[in-house]
Amino acid sequence: MELTAKQQITELVRTSQKILICTHINPDGDALGSALALNLALKKMGKDITLISPDVAPKVFQFLPSLDIIKEGINGAKDFVISVDTSKIKVDKLGYKNLPEDNKLNIIITPSQGRFSSEMVTFKEGSSKFDLIIALDSSDLERLGKTYELNTDLFYEVPVVNIDHHAGNDHFGKVNWVDITATSTAEILVALLESLGRDKSLFDPDIATCLLAGLITDTGSFQNSNTTPKSFTVAAQLIAAGARQQEIIKHIYKTKPLSTLKLWGKALSNIHEEISYKFVWSALGSDDFLSSSASENEASGVVDELLKTVPSIDFALLLTEKQDGVHGSFRGVQKGVSVAEIAKLFGGGGHEMAAAFRMNGVKLPDVEASIISQVKNYQNSRNNITDNSVLKAGNNTLEMPPME
Repeated sequence: MELTAKQQITELVRTSQKILICTHINPDGDALGSALALNLALKKMGKDITLISPDVAPKVFQFLPSLDIIKEGINGAKDFVISVDTSKIKVDKLGYKNLPEDNKLNIIITPSQGRFSSEMVTFKEGSSKFDLIIALDSSDLERLGKTYELNTDLFYEVPVVNIDHHAGNDHFGKVNWVDITATSTAEILVALLESLGRDKSLFDPDIATCLLAGLITDTGSFQNSNTTPKSFTVAAQLIAAGARQQEIIKHIYKTKPLSTLKLWGKALSNIHEEISYKFVWSALGSDDFLSSSASENEASGVVDELLKTVPSIDFALLLTEKQDGVHGSFRGVQKGVSVAEIAKLFGGGGHEMAAAFRMNGVKLPDVEASIISQVKNYQNSRNNITDNSVLKAGNNTLEMPPME
């Protein structure tokens, strides 16, 4: 009988010692909460864990336990091995000199007698420092950002476990636990930690808080239409395990820096209501972040808490201009309208009620009109809207720049 994904992952974790946990670019509450919870749980099992996020966590999640242990990159995924044949000549001393002005490192080998020659020296890469990679809340490898881009070989040499809840997942892992009925990756991890802690429970207040934060953020504090009876059951289970629900609500929903409020004010002042196409959108340019003294990740949340509250719309869209290009965030309002399908038009993805895309190396003024035109065309084809001006615009859309 074939093992389930949960059983396979449980066995892989139990037989691995050095484990890399990674998640996606611009990490949200589910990505961070899931990664931190899994990190804490596996350390309880005596595992050697490295936790990587390609981008800095938004300030709103600074309250999460052990957030400071997240690294932005992998330091030395592999050793570089220099081998010297000592069968005929023995080593007396070994040292090195770092020459930063020449960008060189000289390794000095002093023989006890005779001398070494270049024929006695060989070079090779050492084995990987990891036994297992666990990718969380990522629909494909590219979404892992520089974690994958700078360590591509690693992901083909080390077994990869892929745990996610997005319908568009590429199933890129050796083992894939992709549950599209789950509200969040955190919800899936509750079942995994139950399996890993069969003999002794792994849950504690910190782990439960991290997982509940992921569950709450991906359900919009149980307001989104993806909320299920199971999500309430899991939330109750986590609160019983000590999850600090009021702490999560306070930091995520009731505490906002002045810079965030100023930035959100600009998003509201820039809002556009496309009545015929049943969506609203807003845009934040680089000048808006600068004048608000806001960091780039402070825009997260505005599309959930403000834009999607507009009545009688299918979805909301927020465009933000950041250092690496233009980001788009969709949030669905009406079930049956998959914003993931719209995000795919721009090389992005997600799930039915929340999706995103990124266009690298472009400025907002250069692509804004084209993006909105294509979104209108999507709604036009879906709703059979007859608006000649939009159809004309759709036939003359700008050529889209490279996608992520």
